[in-house]
Amino acid sequence: MSEAPTLDYERRFRGSGARLLAGIDEVGRGALAGPVSVGIAVVDLSKPKLLADVRDSKLLKAADRERLVPLVRSWSVASAVGHASAGEIDALGIIGALRLAGNRAWLAVLAAGVTPDVVLLDGSHNWLSPATQPSLFDDAPAEAGCDAPVHTLVKADLQCLSVAAASILAKVERDGQMRQLHTEYPAFGWDENKGYGTAAHKDALRAAGPTPYHRVSWQLL
Repeated sequence: MSEAPTLDYERRFRGSGARLLAGIDEVGRGALAGPVSVGIAVVDLSKPKLLADVRDSKLLKAADRERLVPLVRSWSVASAVGHASAGEIDALGIIGALRLAGNRAWLAVLAAGVTPDVVLLDGSHNWLSPATQPSLFDDAPAEAGCDAPVHTLVKADLQCLSVAAASILAKVERDGQMRQLHTEYPAFGWDENKGYGTAAHKDALRAAGPTPYHRVSWQLL
């Protein structure tokens, strides 16, 4: 197994007075169908505890990810997953949809009575902080979005335990949704490809055309 992520990077934020850190990662950004999903796992930096076997979700087998979900949820001070549908991706673009999904997860954490002091976001671009324009969707208005400081780190999912934990939550929830959607449209093989553009998926698109769950604003073929 790959080297285990730690909380070493997260602990750096204690120097600025942060106690609750939200690790955040997304799943489904490059798929042709289905939602984009954002996971949050909040860690208490004053009581750091490692969690065995957690890795970036892409490095784990499906059975291991599912086994780890209840462990991640009990380890986290709070956790949540937010989703934005294919229709919302078409309406907002992928960055706007990521923000919408992320803020849905953020609001769920706040609703649980937990307010993180700082955010650690996988990647190089802060897509989470609220946009200046109003949201098109009532459940996550822009002014109600994440207002904590957001720090980005490339490959945080590989080295930071909070982000790796969030990636597992998002991956398992999204995969479950894609398996359910597969029962409606089995020809596309979403139980296997999870909406990504495999050869078999594209062959089904050529034969049957897009479904309501495809991102029709994208170049699908």
